[in-house]
Amino acid sequence: MGGILSLSMLSSQAQAWEKGRVYKFTVLHTNDHHGRFWHNEQGEYGLAAQKTLMDAIRYDVQAHGGAVLILSGGDINTGVPESDLQDAEPDFRGMNLVGYDAMAIGNHEFDNPLSVLRQQQKWAKFPLLSANIYQKSSGQRLFQPWALFNRMGLKIAVIGLTTDDTAKIGNPEYLTDIEFRPPASEAKKVVEALRATEKPDVIIAATHMGHYDNGNHGSNAPGDVEMARALPRGYLDLIVGGHSQDPVCMAQDNLKQVDYVPGSPCVPDRQNGTWIVQAHEWGKYVGRADFTFRDGVLTLENYQLIPVNLKHKVKNSEGKDEWINYQPEIAQNSAMMKLLMPFQKKGEAQLRVKVGSVDARLEGDRSKVRFEQTNLARLILAAQIARTKADFAVMSGGGVRDSIEAGSISYKDVLKVQPFGNTLCWVEMKGSEVEKYLAVVANKQVDSGAYAQFANVSLIADGQGVSEVKINGEPLQADKTYRMATLSFNANGGDGYPAINTLPGFVNTGFVDAEVLKQYIKQQSPLKAEAYAPKGEIIYRSAAEKKEQEKQKSRRRSYPQMILAWLNGE
Repeated sequence: MGGILSLSMLSSQAQAWEKGRVYKFTVLHTNDHHGRFWHNEQGEYGLAAQKTLMDAIRYDVQAHGGAVLILSGGDINTGVPESDLQDAEPDFRGMNLVGYDAMAIGNHEFDNPLSVLRQQQKWAKFPLLSANIYQKSSGQRLFQPWALFNRMGLKIAVIGLTTDDTAKIGNPEYLTDIEFRPPASEAKKVVEALRATEKPDVIIAATHMGHYDNGNHGSNAPGDVEMARALPRGYLDLIVGGHSQDPVCMAQDNLKQVDYVPGSPCVPDRQNGTWIVQAHEWGKYVGRADFTFRDGVLTLENYQLIPVNLKHKVKNSEGKDEWINYQPEIAQNSAMMKLLMPFQKKGEAQLRVKVGSVDARLEGDRSKVRFEQTNLARLILAAQIARTKADFAVMSGGGVRDSIEAGSISYKDVLKVQPFGNTLCWVEMKGSEVEKYLAVVANKQVDSGAYAQFANVSLIADGQGVSEVKINGEPLQADKTYRMATLSFNANGGDGYPAINTLPGFVNTGFVDAEVLKQYIKQQSPLKAEAYAPKGEIIYRSAAEKKEQEKQKSRRRSYPQMILAWLNGE
C-alpha cells in the first residue's frame, strides 16, 4: 500500500534535505502497554519477544539504507499487579533496552501522584511528551512538548498529546493543580512554533487520545480523527495513537475492521492528509510504517501490524484445546529476560503481602453468588461506589470467582476474587431508564453467571419487571438522575446486560477492578463482614406468586370499590 503526503513545510523555508535524494525511515509503535512487561500464561506478547522483533526490524531497515524511530502512544501504567506494585519500573527499564525514542503521556500515567511520574521520567532514557498538560498555578507546561530526531539526515519532530478526558477519568486527588487543554489547539501552536524555529522535515504526533470512526467520539473527548480534521492540511504527517485500544485497520473510509485477525493486512486510517495508526494494546502488536521522503514529499510505502506471539485456541486430534501461533514464534531476548526476571520474582512475592483483614468469611463461592446476594459481592460493589461516587452498583454474580476467609487478606486473595482485569465504569441515567435497566438485569436467571448482584438497591423482581424500586432507601424518581457503577464486561453487554457504553453519560475510568477492591480493603480494614451482609433488599417472586398477590390485593378491595370495578367491567 502506498500513499503520498505533502510535507508540512512551506516551499519558501530553507530545507536541510538534498534534492533528488531518497530518504528511508521506519516508525515502529506500540500503545496502552498497561504493565505487560512479562508474557502471559500462553507466552503471548511481553517485552522480551518485543525486543527480538524490534531488533530484527531495525537491522533489516538499516541493511536497506534506512533508520528506525520507536514510539509509544502511552499508558504504560496500570493493569498487571507485578508492574503496578513496582510503579512500572520494569516496564520503563525494559523499554530502554528495546530502544524506545519517545512516548506520549497517557491518562493512566496519572493513576499515581505526580512524584511517581517524575520518578518514571528518571528511569526512562527517552522523553515522556505532552504539549497540552499545564500546571494551573503557574500556567506553564508540566512536560516536554516535543522532541527532535535526526534519521539519515532528515529532521523529524515528535509532539506529545494527552486526552483532555484525563481530568474526568483520572484520580482527582492527583489532578488538583493540573490542567489538560484541548490537544488540537495545542498541536496547532506547537507545529507553528516548530516551523518558525526548528524547521523539521517531518512532523509526527504521538498521542493518547483515541481513534473513533469518522470522529464519532460520543461522550469521550475528541480523538485523533477529529484533530487531524481540525488542523490545517499538512500540519501533521503521521499520528501514532493510543487510548481507545484498537487495531486501527480500516475496512473502508471511516470504518475500522471488526474483529481484526492477527497477521492479516492492515490499512491505517487517513484523515485530511494525515496517516493515523494504533497497535491495539499490551504490546500484542508492533506497528511498522515504512516511509520514503524525496524532494519534500513523504510516501508511506508499507504498513503492517506484526503480532507478538499471539495465539488462538484450536482442538487437536485428541479433542483437547491447544494454543497455536498466528505467525512463527518470536524468541525471547535473553538480555531482556535477565533484566526483567528479578522484577517478576519481586512482584510475585509482593502479591503475598497483606493488604487488609476481615473478621469473618466473605462469601464468593459459585454455589452462592449465582443464586443469592452475598457479602463479598456487596464489598466489591461498595468499593466501586466509593471510587466512582455512584448512587448504586450492579455486576454479574459470575464475576465473583472465589471467597475470602476470615483473617489476613493478601493482594493474591483479591486477584483470585477478581482475576479478569475488567475496568470500572459509571453511567448517569434518569430514574425511568434505571427502572428499565433493572427490569432486565434483576430478572436474569438464577444459577447463571448473569445473576445480578446489587448494592444500594432494593426491589421486587417478578420474572418480567421490577416494582417497589428504591435507591439508597429512597423510592426511585423517574426524572431524577442517578449514577450507576458497573464493570466494563457488563457495560459492554456481557452476560446479556443492556449495553450502556454508548450512552451519553458513560465513562470508563480505566481502573482495574482488583486494584479498586484492593485499595478499598486497605482503607476500610479491619473489615466487618456483617457490615456488607445483604438484608433482604432483593426479593424474587414467581409469576404464580405475583398472580396470587394480585388476587389477595383484589380481595382486600372495599365493597364500593368492587361495585365500581364490576360496573367498569373489570
